[in-house]
Amino acid sequence: MPGARDLPHPDTATLVLTDVLFALSDPSRLALVRRLAQGPLEVAACQPTGGEVPKSTLSHHLKTLREAGVIRNVPDGRQRYVSLRRQDLEERFPGLLDAVLAAPPQ
Repeated sequence: MPGARDLPHPDTATLVLTDVLFALSDPSRLALVRRLAQGPLEVAACQPTGGEVPKSTLSHHLKTLREAGVIRNVPDGRQRYVSLRRQDLEERFPGLLDAVLAAPPQ
Protein backbone atom coordinates (compact mmCIF):
# COMPACT_ATOMS: atom_id res chain seq x y z
CA MET A 1 0.00 0.00 0.00
CA PRO A 2 1.42 3.43 -0.93
CA GLY A 3 2.65 5.65 1.87
CA ALA A 4 1.02 8.95 2.74
CA ARG A 5 3.68 10.83 0.81
CA ASP A 6 3.31 8.74 -2.36
CA LEU A 7 1.54 10.49 -5.21
CA PRO A 8 -0.59 8.74 -7.84
CA HIS A 9 0.92 8.33 -11.31
CA PRO A 10 -1.06 7.10 -14.31
CA ASP A 11 -0.15 3.74 -15.81
CA THR A 12 1.61 3.87 -19.16
CA ALA A 13 -1.33 2.22 -20.93
CA THR A 14 -3.72 4.92 -19.71
CA LEU A 15 -1.71 7.97 -20.81
CA VAL A 16 -3.83 10.28 -22.98
CA LEU A 17 -2.18 12.18 -25.83
CA THR A 18 -4.20 15.38 -25.32
CA ASP A 19 -3.30 15.42 -21.61
CA VAL A 20 0.40 15.04 -22.42
CA LEU A 21 0.27 17.74 -25.09
CA PHE A 22 -1.59 20.11 -22.76
CA ALA A 23 1.01 19.55 -20.03
CA LEU A 24 3.81 20.28 -22.50
CA SER A 25 2.08 23.35 -23.98
CA ASP A 26 3.00 25.70 -21.13
CA PRO A 27 6.45 27.33 -21.60
CA SER A 28 7.38 26.96 -17.92
CA ARG A 29 6.43 23.28 -17.84
CA LEU A 30 8.26 22.68 -21.10
CA ALA A 31 11.38 24.36 -19.67
CA LEU A 32 11.12 22.07 -16.64
CA VAL A 33 10.80 19.00 -18.89
CA ARG A 34 13.87 20.14 -20.86
CA ARG A 35 15.84 20.28 -17.58
CA LEU A 36 14.52 16.86 -16.54
CA ALA A 37 15.67 15.42 -19.88
CA GLN A 38 19.20 15.89 -18.49
CA GLY A 39 18.40 13.81 -15.39
CA PRO A 40 16.28 13.72 -12.23
CA LEU A 41 16.19 16.72 -9.91
CA GLU A 42 15.36 17.30 -6.27
CA VAL A 43 12.06 19.12 -6.03
CA ALA A 44 13.76 21.99 -4.22
CA ALA A 45 16.16 22.37 -7.17
CA CYS A 46 13.44 22.21 -9.85
CA GLN A 47 13.31 25.85 -10.86
CA PRO A 48 12.44 26.50 -14.50
CA THR A 49 14.93 28.53 -16.49
CA GLY A 50 14.21 32.23 -16.50
CA GLY A 51 13.83 33.17 -12.86
CA GLU A 52 12.22 32.33 -9.59
CA VAL A 53 8.79 30.75 -9.57
CA PRO A 54 6.52 30.88 -6.52
CA LYS A 55 6.25 27.55 -4.71
CA SER A 56 2.52 27.29 -5.44
CA THR A 57 3.11 27.79 -9.17
CA LEU A 58 5.88 25.20 -9.23
CA SER A 59 3.63 22.76 -7.36
CA HIS A 60 0.88 23.34 -9.91
CA HIS A 61 3.27 22.70 -12.83
CA LEU A 62 4.62 19.53 -11.22
CA LYS A 63 1.10 18.28 -10.53
CA THR A 64 -0.02 18.95 -14.11
CA LEU A 65 3.01 17.11 -15.53
CA ARG A 66 2.61 14.21 -13.09
CA GLU A 67 -1.10 13.77 -13.70
CA ALA A 68 -0.52 13.76 -17.47
CA GLY A 69 2.14 11.07 -17.03
CA VAL A 70 5.09 13.19 -18.20
CA ILE A 71 7.03 13.04 -14.93
CA ARG A 72 7.38 10.84 -11.87
CA ASN A 73 7.51 12.55 -8.46
CA VAL A 74 8.61 10.21 -5.67
CA PRO A 75 9.75 10.63 -2.06
CA ASP A 76 13.26 9.64 -1.05
CA GLY A 77 13.74 10.23 2.64
CA ARG A 78 13.08 13.89 3.33
CA GLN A 79 13.43 14.93 -0.34
CA ARG A 80 11.30 14.39 -3.43
CA TYR A 81 12.85 13.49 -6.74
CA VAL A 82 11.28 14.37 -10.05
CA SER A 83 12.18 12.44 -13.18
CA LEU A 84 11.01 12.36 -16.76
CA ARG A 85 8.99 9.29 -17.76
CA ARG A 86 10.87 9.06 -21.05
CA GLN A 87 10.54 5.28 -21.49
CA ASP A 88 6.81 5.30 -20.67
CA LEU A 89 6.13 8.17 -23.08
CA GLU A 90 8.18 6.50 -25.80
CA GLU A 91 6.28 3.26 -25.34
CA ARG A 92 2.88 4.95 -25.51
CA PHE A 93 3.65 7.72 -28.05
CA PRO A 94 6.78 6.76 -30.04
CA GLY A 95 8.91 9.76 -31.03
CA LEU A 96 6.71 12.38 -29.36
CA LEU A 97 9.05 13.41 -26.56
CA ASP A 98 12.10 13.46 -28.83
CA ALA A 99 10.24 15.69 -31.29
CA VAL A 100 9.14 18.07 -28.53
CA LEU A 101 12.63 18.26 -27.03
CA ALA A 102 14.25 18.74 -30.45
CA ALA A 103 12.10 21.79 -31.23
CA PRO A 104 13.91 25.06 -30.60
CA PRO A 105 12.98 26.82 -27.34
CA GLN A 106 10.84 29.90 -27.81
